[in-house]
Order: sequence, then structure tokens, then C-alpha cells
Amino acid sequence: MTETHPRSRDAEYAVVVPTLGRPGLRVCLHALAEASGPGPLRVVLVDDRPGPVRPPLTADVPPSLRSRTIVVPGGARGPAAARNVGWRAAGDVPWIVFLDDDVVPGPTWGDDLTLDLAAATERTAGITARIEVPLPTDRRPTDWERNTAGLAGAHWITADMAYRRAALAAVGGFDERFRRAFREDADLALRILDAGWTLTGGRRTTTHPVRPAGRWISVRLQAGNADDVLMTRLHGRHWWRRAEAPRGRLPAHLAVTGAAVTALGCALLGRHRLAGACAAAWLAGTAEFALARILPGPRTRDEVLTMAVTSTIVPPAATWHWLRGRLAHRKARPLTPLGTGEPAPAPRPAVRERLRS
Repeated sequence: MTETHPRSRDAEYAVVVPTLGRPGLRVCLHALAEASGPGPLRVVLVDDRPGPVRPPLTADVPPSLRSRTIVVPGGARGPAAARNVGWRAAGDVPWIVFLDDDVVPGPTWGDDLTLDLAAATERTAGITARIEVPLPTDRRPTDWERNTAGLAGAHWITADMAYRRAALAAVGGFDERFRRAFREDADLALRILDAGWTLTGGRRTTTHPVRPAGRWISVRLQAGNADDVLMTRLHGRHWWRRAEAPRGRLPAHLAVTGAAVTALGCALLGRHRLAGACAAAWLAGTAEFALARILPGPRTRDEVLTMAVTSTIVPPAATWHWLRGRLAHRKARPLTPLGTGEPAPAPRPAVRERLRS
């Protein structure tokens, strides 16, 4: 994919990559440049790194893409806002393909995308890619690796998702209240479906590697419970079924945390029998949670220690973020066919930096 190929206007596309400057960006762009098939009309890198002093992204862009690449600032407002900046800066192209900066498009990605776009009808708003998550073959995957592997079955994941520009404009793009890389893709897809468009699966393949993560990654991920509250406020309590999203363990986490808080309260009030019963319930719930995470894994000393420790922290963390979401999104109104009635954020003019070879 070293040059753009002649093609019909309907098959033209731009690639938008929000990035935090992670090392995977170079790999992603080089795989895009080397893939067979018609290349993008334009590549938009949305620099979403915080702070005014940042090393340039120029070195990550392969020479064959430089004349077609622009860099725009994202403002460090999260992936939803960064993607909005990107597709609005991409210009008048029929299709916008969103890629994460840590994915690797397959060797025939351009050819396969062309076939995906050719199969689209006038009502097709988006086409997903097939996401592959490579897992270790010499041992059982860790909890974090299994979590990442779930992306392969996720619906409408924007790690590689082609959207018709007209559909994005019709619904106002991504909802920028989703500040994390979580649920912003499902929210957009449900709003597009509600607007009468369709979403289909494509044939192009993209690899999503498991990135390195620390011991506390499972605790940090509980922040997504606040985003789930917003999803419920916007789309109703049955949005899980429409998005075919797993429900997770929030009800169990609330129960386990409630048992711990009640045990502590009863102990302070001198009600030792009830405190003991609640403490036993907390211990049983925590042990069940830890075993559910340990048994499918490699069961190494480090993994068992990590699961044992974080299994005591995850339930209260999930509860905290759920309560935080209930407070933060208490005024969010349900979506209607005409939208929420809330003012859409005004598009910000993009300051463009065109790369030169």
C-alpha cells in the first residue's frame, strides 16, 4: 500500500488514528503502508498526548504515507473526542476508518477493505473488521490476556471500524462524555442503528496485541462501571442485550462490598454475631471471585498473588466507580429519536501539521 490506487469515489477512505505516542504507532503505520490494496486518501494522526512539550510523531510515519498524513492536536480529552477531531479533519471522503495506535492491519488489509466497502449498501453505516488477539501457546493466558482476548468478540470495536462519514455527521459523532476507551464505540453504534442505518461485518483482519500491563490493571479497569451507568441512562437498562455485551460481575461486587461494610459497621456497634456472618459472606464471595480468575490462568506464583490481592480490591473499586457514575451522570437524559436534547459540542477547528518526506 505504497501509493493510492485508482478507485471509485465511493471507495475512497481516510484513516484516523488517535494516539498517545505509544510504540505500537510505528508498527501500526508501517503495517498500513505495507498492506496490499488501495491506500487511504488521507491519514489523520490525532495527537492526544497531554502537555505542551511532546516529541514529534514524524519519525513514526513511513515515507510512503507522509504526503498523505496530517497531525492534529486532540487536547487530551480522551479517545471519543480525539476521533471526533480526526474524522472532522479528514475532509470530504465517503469513509472514515478508525484504527487504534496499537493494532496491526493484516497484509491484505487494503484489498479486503476495498471488498468490504464495495459490499456496502446505501444504508450501511459501518463495517467492522475481524480482530485477532494472539495469546501464548505454551501456557494458559493470564487474567489480563483473557480480558484483552475478549476484544476479538466485541461488537463494533473501533480498534478497526470503518464508518460512513455521512452517518457520523448525522448522529454528531462520538459522545465525548465517554472519556475512556470504553463503551464509546457501543454508544455510537446504538445511536447509528437507532437512526435507521445498518452495521455489518467485514473480511479484513487486524491483529490487536496484548499490551504490557501492571499488577493493578484489573483494578483500574473498574472505572468502566461509571461508563456503564451513562450507557444505561442513555439507552435504557436493556442496552446490554442490544450490544451483546457481557454483564460482568457488578451485582456480585456490590453484594460483596455491602457484606464487608455491614460487617465493619456491626463490629463497631458491638453486634458481633451479625458482623461474623457478614464477614463470612465477604470472605466466601472474595474467595469465589479469586478462584474464578485463578483456575483458568497459568497459576504461576505471581499470577496467583496478583489475583488474590486484586480480588479483594476489585469489588469496592467497582462499587466506588458505579456510585461515582450515578452521581456524575444523574442529569443525563435518555436518548430519543431526535437525540438527547442536550447541546452537541461544537466542532473545534483542527490545527493541521502536514508531514513532508
